[in-house]
Amino acid sequence: MNRQRILPHLLLVLLVALAAAHAAVAQSAPPLAQQVEVRRTDYGVPHIQARNLTAAAYALAWVQLEDHGARVVLGLVRARGELARWFGRDSIERDFVGRPAHARAVALYASLEQATRDVYEGFAAGVNRWVELHPDEMPPGFSTRFTGADVLAQEMGAGGSAAVNRFLARIDSGRGRRARQADDPSDEAGTPASGEDPPDEGSNAWAFAPGRTKSRRAILLRNPHLSWSAGYYEAHVTVPGVLDFYGDFRVGGPFGVIGGFNRDLGWSTTNNEALLEQIYALDVDSTRVDHYLLDGGSHPLERTLVTVEFRNGPGLSSETREVWRTSLGPVIHRGNGKVYVLRAAGVDDPRGGEQFLRMMRARSLTEWKDAMRMRARRTSSFTYADRAGNIFYLWNATVPSLPHPSGGDTTAIPVRSTTDVWVRYVPFDSLPQLLNPKGGYIHNENDPPWYTNMRQRLDPSRYPPYFPEPRLRLRSQLAIALIDNDRKLSVADVIALKHSYRMLLADRVRADLVAAVRASAPAAEVAAAADLVAGWDGTTAPDSRGGVLFERWWRRYTAGADADTMFASPWTPSAPLATPRGLRFSERAATAFAQAVDETRQRYGGWNVSWGEVHRVRLGRVDVPVGGCNGDLGCFRVLQFRDTPDGKREAVGGDGWILVVEFGDRPRAWSVLAYGESARPDSPHHDDQAGMFARGELKPVAWTPAEIEARTIRRYHPGELP
Repeated sequence: MNRQRILPHLLLVLLVALAAAHAAVAQSAPPLAQQVEVRRTDYGVPHIQARNLTAAAYALAWVQLEDHGARVVLGLVRARGELARWFGRDSIERDFVGRPAHARAVALYASLEQATRDVYEGFAAGVNRWVELHPDEMPPGFSTRFTGADVLAQEMGAGGSAAVNRFLARIDSGRGRRARQADDPSDEAGTPASGEDPPDEGSNAWAFAPGRTKSRRAILLRNPHLSWSAGYYEAHVTVPGVLDFYGDFRVGGPFGVIGGFNRDLGWSTTNNEALLEQIYALDVDSTRVDHYLLDGGSHPLERTLVTVEFRNGPGLSSETREVWRTSLGPVIHRGNGKVYVLRAAGVDDPRGGEQFLRMMRARSLTEWKDAMRMRARRTSSFTYADRAGNIFYLWNATVPSLPHPSGGDTTAIPVRSTTDVWVRYVPFDSLPQLLNPKGGYIHNENDPPWYTNMRQRLDPSRYPPYFPEPRLRLRSQLAIALIDNDRKLSVADVIALKHSYRMLLADRVRADLVAAVRASAPAAEVAAAADLVAGWDGTTAPDSRGGVLFERWWRRYTAGADADTMFASPWTPSAPLATPRGLRFSERAATAFAQAVDETRQRYGGWNVSWGEVHRVRLGRVDVPVGGCNGDLGCFRVLQFRDTPDGKREAVGGDGWILVVEFGDRPRAWSVLAYGESARPDSPHHDDQAGMFARGELKPVAWTPAEIEARTIRRYHPGELP
């Protein structure tokens, strides 16, 4: 056979082989791919239409992987305690935490209701299918097949305890010094050494009753603000007759931290500061090794060996460690004749996803509250609104009912009997909550619940003394100033108020600052700069001048100090909306201002630059000015910035995901996800919302089938080859 005849023959063989390979992979596509359709609307928002919950979760995993890739897989690897197996010994510490947590999830998995397990199994199947078709995005040789229990482990989490860290730091003074250095890497200017603003992770939430709105319909605002790498993900999941929910799904799982709405109701979460754990000190048994005394008897510590494999060049090595427990909880330290134990609320409750699924499917306030009574969601305040016109606030927490005074963060409570420890939670109906309060509004900005509504305040004395003490920071006070009135609001009004550029700190201290500078015999340039601040409008609007200098001054004035102590009048419950105010140290304020004038000129080319010249949204091809500031400065439009080499400051956290919903015969909603649906820089949906966000604009949400169809730009069965 000559060469001219051989080549076509070989080409035919090759094409047949490729077709067979393609057919083999297509045949291996799970039936779930045919049970669900994804429709991507403009801005890349996925609308998932599935025949059942398993297929819906399968598609949710797929779209997250399309947009965020290996991040989803790595989260599950971490939950299995297998990071070191693929990435080496540097990851071994995380695995020693993850392995026991994963074992608990596996043991508890069968206790979940079938619908929740369907979701977890579907999500795992979606991840497995993605890995099968995209091996190039995985570590070489990656072969892990995930299960529903792995997804549960990821959502239950295996995080550490801040209380334990502080307790151990107190015991070990050397460790305490290192912890303080790690937690407070400030330079002398009062800004973290990295050039980032102080962290201000949290959320804002509002709800308005029909009596406060122009449409006579309840309105809900959801506005979490975390790092822009936190992984909020906007999606719409529908299973006819079972589920129809739109909201944010944290990348990595089917539930995560969820807020959003269905046809009848919606809710928003805001972080709270509940006491969820207590450290106890048991006496050791001096006559028996590894025993402790409780209830008049001697009991053995439970010892478990945890083995973790780690990549060692081309092979694997392993390390084994001991983990100890008591009947009260895990051992965190042994010394001074004591066994110190952490007793934490809800850490072994696997029903968090089950609770969220019930909340997502609820049709009324009664059904939604029944879901909340599960107490499987350990923390967060919840702000709720519904089509029936109800607004509701719940300071939610699985708070232990303590039989003793709280030990706080660093004190261990001595225990000789099980009657000395907490064994139950504060009842659900005894948690702080408000239904349809006077004035027709609810707000929360992560402060304690007592000022949720200024016309119907909650009385702290009616609750346990270890509930949070009254506090109302500047961000919360600004929220109240914006909405504690009798004004009727439209959705457009709520959106405009949400994007207020006002910096409340300026109202409280600017007069004292200007007076202190003028009394200090300032140089001409400093005096002119003080005049600029005196005439400044007190906002962070992009074209406003004076705010950049004021911010730099405040960071210098409070450097190395607790900012609350730097006011002439600190915050007090007797004047919750008028304090803090004034400056305690006039001379220090004037000196810091002169330094700030010089620093601002050197950093930004002048001390009279506009806010937007310095503060930017930079994402992909977008580089635009933006207004907003850190919450400690009293902004409600919270943005966290970091310095960049070219002398600008770019947004890296704060406002990013905003959702406003009006509940009528059908919900009408508007949203924006500043950092886009996709983390992939080559995706058109990586930066297509950044400019909109910077301008304070929201996009209309596609909710009805007709709206979704009209805005669909791509439709497909996930995991099915073209």
